[in-house]
Order: sequence, then structure tokens, then C-alpha cells
Amino acid sequence: MLGVAFAMAPSGAQQGGGGGNLFLSLLPFILMFVIIWLLLIRPQQKKQKEHQKMLSQLKKGDRVVTNAGIFGTIVGLNDKENTAVIRIAENVKIEILRSSIAGKAQD
Repeated sequence: MLGVAFAMAPSGAQQGGGGGNLFLSLLPFILMFVIIWLLLIRPQQKKQKEHQKMLSQLKKGDRVVTNAGIFGTIVGLNDKENTAVIRIAENVKIEILRSSIAGKAQD
């Protein structure tokens, strides 16, 4: 009876193969992360970097549109407070955060 129990026990070579199986089981998750990074995270980072560059290059006289859809012309910039004063109509000026500027308006 003892001989049958030893014959049914797995050999040492069969037990040591777990390392490769762990990598293969994690491979789909790694591939999903890479695909998500390439399709979602990386383009968003590039877009944000371009927007920050555009905000840093703003100057007086630029025609801009805000996130709220207000068109105006920059008449003043305050680097200390990170704000901009835009003229939206004759004798009508508003002060907004630079980050609320969506982009330069097409003339």
C-alpha cells in the first residue's frame, strides 16, 4: 500500500514549474495596462502639456475663448496671481484665472 502512495505522489520536477505560470497569468494584466497607458493616459498628458505651453505663451492682444465660452481680448496678465484680464466688450473687462482659458480664438 505504501508503494502505491509514493507512486501517486507528484515528482519534484512537476512541482517546480510555478514561476513561469505566474508570469503567464500576469501577462494579460500587464498588456491591458500598457494598452490603457498608450490609448488614454499618454495622449491626455501630451494635450495637457500643450495647453500649459499655450497658457505660458499668452500675451496682450491675443484673442482667447474661456472654458465658459466667452470670447475676449487679453488686456493684462498677472503672473504673480496667475490671472488674466480680458476685454469682452467696449469698457467691459473681467479678470479670470489663466487656467480657465480654453485656447486662442480663431480670427
